[in-house]
Amino acid sequence: MKTGGLADVSQSLPQALKSLGHDVRLVMPAYQSVKQQLKKLNVVAKTTILGDEVELLKTTLPGTQLPIFLVDCPKYFDRKGNPYISPDDKPWPDNAKRFALFSRIIGKISCDQLDLGWQPDILHCNDWQTALAPALLHFEENRPGILFTIHNLAYQGVFPYSEYLDLKLPAELWSIESMEFYNKLSFIKGGIIYSDQVNTVSPTYAKEIQTEQFGAGLNTLLSSNAEKLTGIVNGINLEEWDPNSDPNIISTYNIIELKQKT
Repeated sequence: MKTGGLADVSQSLPQALKSLGHDVRLVMPAYQSVKQQLKKLNVVAKTTILGDEVELLKTTLPGTQLPIFLVDCPKYFDRKGNPYISPDDKPWPDNAKRFALFSRIIGKISCDQLDLGWQPDILHCNDWQTALAPALLHFEENRPGILFTIHNLAYQGVFPYSEYLDLKLPAELWSIESMEFYNKLSFIKGGIIYSDQVNTVSPTYAKEIQTEQFGAGLNTLLSSNAEKLTGIVNGINLEEWDPNSDPNIISTYNIIELKQKT
């Protein structure tokens, strides 16, 4: 399931960390197209979130030994096409509930509340779809360290106040110092405020989003959290993007034979 650069990072970074000896788990929703591509799925936990039954499935990233947890709730994720946009080219009307559920499961995994016998030292959340997890983990004593990565600040996960009420979130989260954003609920504010470290995809972007021009209304918040905000340039998957063997370019080339580059 891929809609942009985040998918590339989510595929490559965990593998790179695992190759360094870290015990890594990738967590993502059990989208319809994802389940269709996988043959072996094991149910490792079951729970209920605000009345919705959820199964946690375990598999591995195809072609690797990297474990993946899939959050399976057909009501929210068993849909065709884009994971965020409906067929009429508008955001799914229940996106707040979908990714609030996803974030709650992430929190439960992070605190080993699903009896998996495994708890991470660090939780790495990406963009607004996971940004509620750091906010909810704020209330947990045994939470892991949290890193939140902003890939594109233009997408913030902003929803009306009614969604805050429907999600039955803690009262503490509704304030200007927390997730309230011009009388709406901002998921991404939760990621920025309640994570231990925040980073972006480059040092330049980390500086840009602290300005009024590129801060999308959050520049003051980001500036006030500048001590924990850094920029790290995205790495590159040398296997997938090797011009010497890439089947998607007209002619391959390498550092010795650059004349084939077009």
